[in-house]
Amino acid sequence: MRFRHPDGSTVHLAYCTNVHPAETLDGVLAQLRDHCEPVRRSLGRDRLGIGLWLAKGAAHTLIADPVALRSLRAELDRRGLEVVTLNGFPYDGFGAEEVKYRVYEPDWADPERLAHTTDLARLLTALLPDDVTEGTISTLPLAWRTGFDGHAAATAGAALTTLSGQLDALEELTGKSIRVALEPEPGCTVETTADAIGPLTALPGDRIGVCVDTCHLATSFEDPATALTALDTAGVGIPKAQLSAALHAEEPGRPEVRAALAAFDEPRFLHQTRTLTPGGLRGTDDLGEALATDALPDAAPWRAHFHVPLHAPPAAPLTSTLPVLQEALALLVGGVQPRTRHLEVETYTWQALPPELRPRTRAQLVDGIAAELTLARDLLTDLGLKELP
Repeated sequence: MRFRHPDGSTVHLAYCTNVHPAETLDGVLAQLRDHCEPVRRSLGRDRLGIGLWLAKGAAHTLIADPVALRSLRAELDRRGLEVVTLNGFPYDGFGAEEVKYRVYEPDWADPERLAHTTDLARLLTALLPDDVTEGTISTLPLAWRTGFDGHAAATAGAALTTLSGQLDALEELTGKSIRVALEPEPGCTVETTADAIGPLTALPGDRIGVCVDTCHLATSFEDPATALTALDTAGVGIPKAQLSAALHAEEPGRPEVRAALAAFDEPRFLHQTRTLTPGGLRGTDDLGEALATDALPDAAPWRAHFHVPLHAPPAAPLTSTLPVLQEALALLVGGVQPRTRHLEVETYTWQALPPELRPRTRAQLVDGIAAELTLARDLLTDLGLKELP
Protein backbone atom coordinates (compact mmCIF):
# COMPACT_ATOMS: atom_id res chain seq x y z
CA MET A 1 0.00 0.00 0.00
CA ARG A 2 1.29 3.42 -0.94
CA PHE A 3 0.52 6.79 0.62
CA ARG A 4 1.31 10.33 -0.45
CA HIS A 5 2.85 12.33 2.37
CA PRO A 6 2.00 16.06 2.48
CA ASP A 7 5.60 16.78 1.44
CA GLY A 8 4.93 14.93 -1.83
CA SER A 9 6.99 11.81 -1.08
CA THR A 10 5.64 8.25 -1.08
CA VAL A 11 5.33 6.26 2.13
CA HIS A 12 5.06 2.48 1.75
CA LEU A 13 3.07 0.20 4.06
CA ALA A 14 3.55 -3.58 3.97
CA TYR A 15 3.03 -6.58 6.17
CA CYS A 16 5.85 -8.97 7.00
CA THR A 17 5.63 -12.49 5.60
CA ASN A 18 7.55 -14.08 8.49
CA VAL A 19 4.08 -14.85 9.83
CA HIS A 20 3.92 -17.56 7.15
CA PRO A 21 6.52 -20.33 7.62
CA ALA A 22 8.50 -20.79 4.42
CA GLU A 23 12.12 -21.92 4.28
CA THR A 24 12.36 -22.64 0.55
CA LEU A 25 11.56 -20.81 -2.65
CA ASP A 26 8.62 -23.15 -3.27
CA GLY A 27 7.35 -22.22 0.18
CA VAL A 28 7.66 -18.51 -0.61
CA LEU A 29 5.71 -18.95 -3.85
CA ALA A 30 3.03 -20.86 -1.96
CA GLN A 31 2.65 -18.11 0.63
CA LEU A 32 2.19 -15.53 -2.12
CA ARG A 33 -0.64 -17.65 -3.52
CA ASP A 34 -2.25 -18.81 -0.29
CA HIS A 35 -1.87 -15.75 1.93
CA CYS A 36 -0.50 -12.56 0.39
CA GLU A 37 -2.77 -12.33 -2.65
CA PRO A 38 -5.87 -13.22 -0.57
CA VAL A 39 -4.97 -10.43 1.89
CA ARG A 40 -4.74 -8.00 -1.02
CA ARG A 41 -8.11 -9.13 -2.32
CA SER A 42 -9.65 -8.86 1.14
CA LEU A 43 -8.52 -5.24 1.28
CA GLY A 44 -9.94 -4.54 -2.17
CA ARG A 45 -6.61 -3.23 -3.41
CA ASP A 46 -4.97 -3.65 -6.80
CA ARG A 47 -1.55 -3.56 -5.17
CA LEU A 48 -0.27 -4.67 -1.78
CA GLY A 49 3.17 -4.26 -0.27
CA ILE A 50 4.75 -7.20 1.51
CA GLY A 51 7.85 -7.20 3.69
CA LEU A 52 9.32 -10.37 2.31
CA TRP A 53 11.20 -12.79 4.55
CA LEU A 54 13.67 -14.96 2.64
CA ALA A 55 15.29 -17.70 4.72
CA LYS A 56 18.84 -18.67 3.81
CA GLY A 57 17.68 -21.60 1.65
CA ALA A 58 15.33 -19.49 -0.44
CA ALA A 59 17.90 -16.69 -0.74
CA HIS A 60 20.63 -19.11 -1.87
CA THR A 61 18.33 -20.56 -4.53
CA LEU A 62 17.52 -17.12 -5.92
CA ILE A 63 21.15 -15.96 -5.92
CA ALA A 64 22.25 -19.11 -7.75
CA ASP A 65 19.43 -19.10 -10.31
CA PRO A 66 18.68 -15.82 -12.14
CA VAL A 67 15.76 -17.50 -13.90
CA ALA A 68 14.17 -18.31 -10.54
CA LEU A 69 14.68 -14.71 -9.43
CA ARG A 70 13.00 -13.35 -12.57
CA SER A 71 10.16 -15.84 -12.04
CA LEU A 72 9.66 -14.63 -8.46
CA ARG A 73 9.51 -11.03 -9.62
CA ALA A 74 6.98 -12.00 -12.30
CA GLU A 75 4.90 -13.88 -9.72
CA LEU A 76 4.82 -10.83 -7.47
CA ASP A 77 3.64 -8.67 -10.36
CA ARG A 78 1.03 -11.21 -11.41
CA ARG A 79 -0.47 -11.38 -7.94
CA GLY A 80 -0.54 -7.61 -7.41
CA LEU A 81 2.23 -7.65 -4.81
CA GLU A 82 5.28 -5.43 -4.44
CA VAL A 83 8.42 -5.58 -2.32
CA VAL A 84 10.39 -2.55 -1.14
CA THR A 85 11.64 -4.05 2.11
CA LEU A 86 12.96 -7.38 3.35
CA ASN A 87 13.04 -8.77 6.88
CA GLY A 88 16.62 -9.99 7.20
CA PHE A 89 16.49 -10.66 10.96
CA PRO A 90 15.60 -14.40 11.05
CA TYR A 91 18.13 -16.50 9.15
CA ASP A 92 16.32 -19.82 9.12
CA GLY A 93 14.11 -22.00 11.29
CA PHE A 94 11.63 -19.24 12.12
CA GLY A 95 8.76 -21.66 11.59
CA ALA A 96 10.23 -24.27 13.95
CA GLU A 97 8.30 -25.48 16.98
CA GLU A 98 10.88 -23.78 19.21
CA VAL A 99 12.75 -20.70 18.00
CA LYS A 100 13.72 -18.87 21.22
CA TYR A 101 17.43 -17.87 21.19
CA ARG A 102 18.07 -19.43 17.77
CA VAL A 103 16.65 -16.36 16.04
CA TYR A 104 19.81 -14.42 16.95
CA GLU A 105 22.10 -16.78 15.02
CA PRO A 106 24.25 -16.11 13.13
CA ASP A 107 25.10 -12.75 14.66
CA TRP A 108 27.11 -9.94 13.13
CA ALA A 109 30.41 -11.42 14.37
CA ASP A 110 29.77 -14.45 12.13
CA PRO A 111 30.78 -13.99 8.46
CA GLU A 112 27.60 -15.78 7.38
CA ARG A 113 25.47 -12.86 8.60
CA LEU A 114 27.33 -10.47 6.31
CA ALA A 115 27.13 -12.91 3.39
CA HIS A 116 23.38 -13.44 3.88
CA THR A 117 22.63 -9.72 4.17
CA THR A 118 24.69 -8.98 1.07
CA ASP A 119 22.72 -11.63 -0.81
CA LEU A 120 19.46 -10.06 0.36
CA ALA A 121 20.59 -6.64 -0.84
CA ARG A 122 21.41 -8.01 -4.28
CA LEU A 123 18.04 -9.75 -4.46
CA LEU A 124 16.15 -6.66 -3.36
CA THR A 125 17.59 -4.59 -6.21
CA ALA A 126 15.95 -7.08 -8.59
CA LEU A 127 12.64 -7.25 -6.71
CA LEU A 128 12.00 -3.53 -6.31
CA PRO A 129 9.13 -2.18 -8.45
CA ASP A 130 10.26 -0.43 -11.61
CA ASP A 131 9.30 2.99 -10.24
CA VAL A 132 11.07 2.53 -6.89
CA THR A 133 14.80 3.06 -6.42
CA GLU A 134 15.12 2.71 -2.64
CA GLY A 135 14.89 -0.52 -0.67
CA THR A 136 15.45 -1.45 2.97
CA ILE A 137 16.45 -4.52 4.96
CA SER A 138 15.97 -4.91 8.71
CA THR A 139 18.48 -7.03 10.60
CA LEU A 140 19.29 -8.17 14.10
CA PRO A 141 20.85 -5.63 16.50
CA LEU A 142 24.38 -7.05 16.33
CA ALA A 143 23.83 -10.05 18.63
CA TRP A 144 22.22 -11.48 21.71
CA ARG A 145 23.98 -9.86 24.66
CA THR A 146 25.59 -12.92 26.31
CA GLY A 147 28.95 -14.01 24.99
CA PHE A 148 29.34 -10.89 22.86
CA ASP A 149 32.69 -9.50 23.99
CA GLY A 150 34.92 -6.71 22.77
CA HIS A 151 36.48 -8.86 20.06
CA ALA A 152 33.05 -9.83 18.75
CA ALA A 153 31.96 -6.20 18.79
CA ALA A 154 35.00 -5.18 16.74
CA THR A 155 34.36 -8.01 14.28
CA ALA A 156 30.71 -6.97 13.93
CA GLY A 157 31.69 -3.34 13.38
CA ALA A 158 34.12 -4.34 10.65
CA ALA A 159 31.40 -6.45 8.98
CA LEU A 160 28.98 -3.51 8.96
CA THR A 161 31.69 -1.26 7.52
CA THR A 162 32.23 -3.81 4.75
CA LEU A 163 28.50 -3.98 4.15
CA SER A 164 28.28 -0.21 3.82
CA GLY A 165 30.89 -0.26 1.08
CA GLN A 166 29.15 -3.13 -0.67
CA LEU A 167 25.86 -1.21 -0.68
CA ASP A 168 27.63 1.79 -2.21
CA ALA A 169 29.02 -0.43 -4.96
CA LEU A 170 25.64 -2.06 -5.50
CA GLU A 171 24.01 1.31 -6.13
CA GLU A 172 26.72 2.22 -8.64
CA LEU A 173 26.05 -1.06 -10.44
CA THR A 174 22.25 -1.12 -10.36
CA GLY A 175 21.05 2.42 -9.67
CA LYS A 176 19.14 1.05 -6.65
CA SER A 177 19.86 2.36 -3.16
CA ILE A 178 19.61 -0.26 -0.41
CA ARG A 179 19.79 0.67 3.27
CA VAL A 180 20.08 -1.71 6.20
CA ALA A 181 18.51 -1.09 9.60
CA LEU A 182 19.52 -2.61 12.95
CA GLU A 183 16.39 -3.51 14.90
CA PRO A 184 16.86 -2.86 18.64
CA GLU A 185 15.33 -5.67 20.70
CA PRO A 186 15.17 -6.41 24.43
CA GLY A 187 17.97 -8.70 25.59
CA CYS A 188 20.24 -7.92 22.68
CA THR A 189 23.53 -6.05 22.55
CA VAL A 190 21.51 -3.18 21.11
CA GLU A 191 18.38 -3.30 23.24
CA THR A 192 17.23 0.30 22.78
CA THR A 193 17.53 3.03 20.20
CA ALA A 194 20.02 4.74 22.53
CA ASP A 195 22.21 1.61 22.43
CA ALA A 196 22.32 1.86 18.63
CA ILE A 197 23.79 5.33 18.46
CA GLY A 198 27.38 4.47 19.39
CA PRO A 199 27.86 1.55 16.97
CA LEU A 200 26.11 3.34 14.10
CA THR A 201 27.85 6.71 14.36
CA ALA A 202 31.17 4.82 14.15
CA LEU A 203 30.26 3.59 10.65
CA PRO A 204 31.05 5.44 7.41
CA GLY A 205 28.24 6.99 5.38
CA ASP A 206 24.54 6.63 6.03
CA ARG A 207 23.76 3.21 4.58
CA ILE A 208 23.05 1.64 7.97
CA GLY A 209 20.54 3.01 10.47
CA VAL A 210 17.82 1.90 12.88
CA CYS A 211 14.63 -0.04 12.36
CA VAL A 212 12.20 1.25 14.98
CA ASP A 213 9.98 -1.63 16.07
CA THR A 214 7.23 -0.11 18.21
CA CYS A 215 6.67 -3.34 20.18
CA HIS A 216 10.34 -3.41 21.17
CA LEU A 217 10.30 0.33 21.88
CA ALA A 218 7.34 -0.11 24.22
CA THR A 219 8.67 -3.26 25.91
CA SER A 220 11.80 -1.35 26.92
CA PHE A 221 9.65 1.57 28.11
CA GLU A 222 11.33 3.97 25.70
CA ASP A 223 9.61 7.31 25.22
CA PRO A 224 9.10 7.70 21.45
CA ALA A 225 9.80 11.44 21.36
CA THR A 226 12.99 11.11 23.39
CA ALA A 227 14.19 8.14 21.34
CA LEU A 228 13.59 9.71 17.93
CA THR A 229 15.01 13.08 18.95
CA ALA A 230 18.19 11.38 20.13
CA LEU A 231 18.54 9.57 16.80
CA ASP A 232 18.03 12.86 14.96
CA THR A 233 20.64 14.61 17.09
CA ALA A 234 23.15 11.83 16.47
CA GLY A 235 22.49 11.85 12.74
CA VAL A 236 21.27 8.23 12.75
CA GLY A 237 18.65 7.53 10.10
CA ILE A 238 15.55 5.37 10.33
CA PRO A 239 15.35 3.46 7.05
CA LYS A 240 12.37 1.43 8.28
CA ALA A 241 9.82 1.12 11.08
CA GLN A 242 7.83 -1.90 12.16
CA LEU A 243 4.33 -1.26 13.45
CA SER A 244 3.70 -3.65 16.31
CA ALA A 245 2.25 -3.73 19.82
CA ALA A 246 3.47 -5.43 22.99
CA LEU A 247 1.55 -7.11 25.79
CA HIS A 248 0.86 -4.75 28.72
CA ALA A 249 -0.13 -5.69 32.29
CA GLU A 250 -0.96 -2.67 34.41
CA GLU A 251 -1.14 -4.54 37.74
CA PRO A 252 1.04 -7.65 37.47
CA GLY A 253 0.81 -8.36 41.19
CA ARG A 254 -2.84 -9.37 41.00
CA PRO A 255 -3.44 -13.16 40.69
CA GLU A 256 -5.95 -12.76 37.87
CA VAL A 257 -3.45 -10.66 35.90
CA ARG A 258 -0.75 -13.28 36.32
CA ALA A 259 -3.17 -15.96 35.19
CA ALA A 260 -3.97 -13.94 32.08
CA LEU A 261 -0.26 -13.43 31.36
CA ALA A 262 0.41 -17.14 31.79
CA ALA A 263 -1.85 -17.85 28.80
CA PHE A 264 0.72 -16.01 26.63
CA ASP A 265 3.70 -17.97 27.97
CA GLU A 266 4.29 -20.33 25.06
CA PRO A 267 7.30 -22.43 23.98
CA ARG A 268 8.05 -21.10 20.52
CA PHE A 269 9.36 -17.54 20.87
CA LEU A 270 11.17 -15.56 23.54
CA HIS A 271 8.90 -13.05 25.26
CA GLN A 272 11.33 -10.78 27.06
CA THR A 273 9.53 -9.04 29.93
CA ARG A 274 10.36 -5.65 31.41
CA THR A 275 9.26 -3.29 34.17
CA LEU A 276 10.38 0.25 34.91
CA THR A 277 11.50 0.82 38.50
CA PRO A 278 12.89 3.87 40.29
CA GLY A 279 16.30 2.26 39.85
CA GLY A 280 15.87 1.74 36.12
CA LEU A 281 14.69 -0.97 33.76
CA ARG A 282 14.46 -4.54 35.10
CA GLY A 283 13.79 -7.57 32.98
CA THR A 284 13.80 -11.28 32.30
CA ASP A 285 14.58 -13.14 29.10
CA ASP A 286 11.16 -14.77 28.97
CA LEU A 287 7.65 -14.31 30.31
CA GLY A 288 7.63 -17.66 32.09
CA GLU A 289 10.72 -16.65 34.08
CA ALA A 290 9.01 -13.45 35.20
CA LEU A 291 5.91 -15.36 36.30
CA ALA A 292 7.72 -18.22 38.05
CA THR A 293 10.29 -16.22 40.02
CA ASP A 294 10.59 -12.97 41.91
CA ALA A 295 13.04 -11.61 39.35
CA LEU A 296 10.71 -8.72 38.56
CA PRO A 297 9.02 -6.47 41.12
CA ASP A 298 5.28 -6.28 40.50
CA ALA A 299 4.47 -2.84 41.90
CA ALA A 300 4.63 -1.25 38.42
CA PRO A 301 3.35 -2.37 35.00
CA TRP A 302 4.97 -5.19 33.07
CA ARG A 303 5.40 -5.31 29.32
CA ALA A 304 6.21 -8.46 27.38
CA HIS A 305 7.71 -8.81 23.91
CA PHE A 306 4.71 -10.53 22.39
CA HIS A 307 3.52 -9.02 19.11
CA VAL A 308 -0.24 -8.92 19.63
CA PRO A 309 -2.59 -8.17 16.71
CA LEU A 310 -2.88 -4.43 16.26
CA HIS A 311 -6.65 -4.36 15.93
CA ALA A 312 -7.37 -6.91 18.67
CA PRO A 313 -5.77 -6.15 22.04
CA PRO A 314 -6.09 -8.89 24.63
CA ALA A 315 -9.09 -8.89 26.92
CA ALA A 316 -8.97 -7.28 30.36
CA PRO A 317 -7.12 -7.35 32.66
CA LEU A 318 -4.43 -7.14 29.94
CA THR A 319 -4.08 -4.69 27.10
CA SER A 320 -1.57 -3.78 24.39
CA THR A 321 0.83 -0.90 23.79
CA LEU A 322 -1.05 0.36 20.74
CA PRO A 323 -0.93 3.93 22.16
CA VAL A 324 2.88 3.78 21.97
CA LEU A 325 2.60 2.74 18.32
CA GLN A 326 0.25 5.65 17.63
CA GLU A 327 2.56 8.14 19.32
CA ALA A 328 5.62 6.83 17.51
CA LEU A 329 3.87 6.75 14.13
CA ALA A 330 2.82 10.38 14.49
CA LEU A 331 6.46 11.30 15.11
CA LEU A 332 7.74 9.08 12.29
CA VAL A 333 5.47 10.26 9.47
CA GLY A 334 3.20 12.98 10.88
CA GLY A 335 5.65 15.84 10.61
CA VAL A 336 6.58 18.21 7.79
CA GLN A 337 8.79 15.46 6.40
CA PRO A 338 8.67 11.74 7.26
CA ARG A 339 11.51 10.30 9.28
CA THR A 340 11.03 7.03 7.39
CA ARG A 341 9.17 6.01 4.24
CA HIS A 342 9.03 2.25 4.82
CA LEU A 343 6.48 0.92 7.32
CA GLU A 344 5.83 -2.75 8.00
CA VAL A 345 3.19 -4.42 10.15
CA GLU A 346 5.01 -7.29 11.85
CA THR A 347 2.72 -9.55 13.84
CA TYR A 348 4.34 -12.95 13.44
CA THR A 349 2.79 -14.46 16.59
CA TRP A 350 -0.72 -15.26 15.34
CA GLN A 351 -0.21 -19.00 15.84
CA ALA A 352 1.48 -18.42 19.22
CA LEU A 353 -1.56 -16.68 20.70
CA PRO A 354 -3.58 -18.50 23.38
CA PRO A 355 -5.51 -21.30 21.61
CA GLU A 356 -8.88 -19.56 21.76
CA LEU A 357 -7.44 -16.49 20.01
CA ARG A 358 -5.59 -18.26 17.18
CA PRO A 359 -6.99 -18.29 13.65
CA ARG A 360 -8.32 -21.77 12.92
CA THR A 361 -8.39 -21.47 9.15
CA ARG A 362 -6.35 -19.82 6.44
CA ALA A 363 -9.27 -17.45 5.78
CA GLN A 364 -9.32 -16.32 9.41
CA LEU A 365 -5.62 -15.50 9.27
CA VAL A 366 -6.12 -13.54 6.05
CA ASP A 367 -8.96 -11.60 7.65
CA GLY A 368 -6.84 -10.84 10.72
CA ILE A 369 -3.87 -9.55 8.71
CA ALA A 370 -6.22 -7.45 6.56
CA ALA A 371 -7.76 -5.97 9.72
CA GLU A 372 -4.30 -5.02 11.02
CA LEU A 373 -3.44 -3.32 7.74
CA THR A 374 -6.78 -1.50 7.77
CA LEU A 375 -6.03 -0.10 11.21
CA ALA A 376 -2.56 1.00 10.09
CA ARG A 377 -4.04 2.58 6.97
CA ASP A 378 -6.57 4.51 9.06
CA LEU A 379 -3.84 5.78 11.38
CA LEU A 380 -1.87 7.05 8.38
CA THR A 381 -4.80 8.80 6.76
CA ASP A 382 -5.68 10.39 10.12
CA LEU A 383 -2.17 11.87 10.08
CA GLY A 384 -2.87 13.51 6.73
CA LEU A 385 -1.38 10.97 4.34
CA LYS A 386 -3.40 10.14 1.25
CA GLU A 387 -3.80 6.51 0.18
CA LEU A 388 -2.75 5.95 -3.43
CA PRO A 389 -4.32 3.46 -5.86
